[in-house]
Amino acid sequence: MSGHTTLAPAGTAAKRKEARTVILSSYLGSTIEFYDFLLYATAAAVAFPKVFFAGTDEWVGVVAAYATFAAGYVARPLGGIIFGHFGDKVGRKGMLIISMAMMGIASTLIGLIPGAGVIGPWGAVILVLLRVCQGIAVGGEWGGAALMALEHADPKRRGFAASFVNAGAPTGAVLGTLVMGAFSALPQDAFLAWGWRVPFLLSFVLLIVGMFVRLRVSESPIFAEAVAKEEAQGAKRKIPLLDVLRRPKALIMIMFAGAAGFGLQVVLPTFSVTYAVSKGAPQQGVLYAFAGASAISIVFVLLGGRLSDRFGRRPVMITGLALFIAYLFPMFGMLGSGNVAMVFVAFTVALILHSSLYGPLAAFVSEQFGTTSRYTGAAVGYQLATLIGAGFTPGIIAGLYKDSGQSILPVVVFLSVMALVSIVFIALTRESKNNDLTTVR
Repeated sequence: MSGHTTLAPAGTAAKRKEARTVILSSYLGSTIEFYDFLLYATAAAVAFPKVFFAGTDEWVGVVAAYATFAAGYVARPLGGIIFGHFGDKVGRKGMLIISMAMMGIASTLIGLIPGAGVIGPWGAVILVLLRVCQGIAVGGEWGGAALMALEHADPKRRGFAASFVNAGAPTGAVLGTLVMGAFSALPQDAFLAWGWRVPFLLSFVLLIVGMFVRLRVSESPIFAEAVAKEEAQGAKRKIPLLDVLRRPKALIMIMFAGAAGFGLQVVLPTFSVTYAVSKGAPQQGVLYAFAGASAISIVFVLLGGRLSDRFGRRPVMITGLALFIAYLFPMFGMLGSGNVAMVFVAFTVALILHSSLYGPLAAFVSEQFGTTSRYTGAAVGYQLATLIGAGFTPGIIAGLYKDSGQSILPVVVFLSVMALVSIVFIALTRESKNNDLTTVR
């Protein structure tokens, strides 16, 4: 009897330690992946228009650079399908290692592409191809990292555990913006010639760190148990994508429920940075303001996940979106002030409000699917949401702004409508915080 009492807590302690290790590894891995992916957003705002689209009108170059940015979002659902299939068939861990290697190599190569002055339009073509590779990689990364954190976690703390994966996005944004901001202090010619490239080349160093972290985690116990159960019953393994498509309602609901979160998120490091600089704020100051605001938001992403464990995913997410709609006009007013302190406040409040949506989102999406198709369903649904919400949004609003004689009104209307659509779909989606993840369906 005494032996049994000592063993049980020891087993519990070991599980908790393993869960903490997995959550930490998911957070660090996600940070590295999003450093690479979101670094591109900053470069698209401050470097690519002049490096790869030199000789065009300033805002035409910006729109063209954002079109290459969109290519990564178009590729993300493909990554979700590929990595989701093998993640549901073979396991979560192996797919995370492959996705990280793919991202690190693609990002490093972006830093080596010659500009338009050397190879003409081929530079933009290569840029798009590597951006597609980035998109496929991050499309596979998010689902695996979220599921590893979710499936190792205490059922009552799943929202908090999974929110660490989404906290990797602002952390990666901080790193990328700080590094790009430091090099943007160079004289303009030096920055455009080689300065913007260094942050991408540093991706290779981060790749080594990420691989070390990824190799130390164990496979998801819920996934291993589900596979063992199917094998014991002699059940034939289904094709995960077909399993998800047989019940497409969950996929459609989360796609539109999450779209506005990604649209609002991507507007900040792209159009908002360009807008603030065009209104007289110094480029380096704006980049540092965004980095500082992103650092603050990390805590609020985790808080959003924790609140969703208590009150439910839907109420927290809807509240965040509604407040963001009300904040859009004041936000652009501060961004257009030409004052770095005001720009910092604008970014900080925006990201805090966004965290109410973004914190619970990883758990909200993943909890809609059964174990043996969860990687595919969560990854594809999440990435389709990023595609329709974020992939084309910077280009659309830059075009709206340009075509309206640089009026911010159509930008605010577009973002408000997007947020309202997501509110409706979140309200129509079932609450998922008490779902049983061990159910195989």
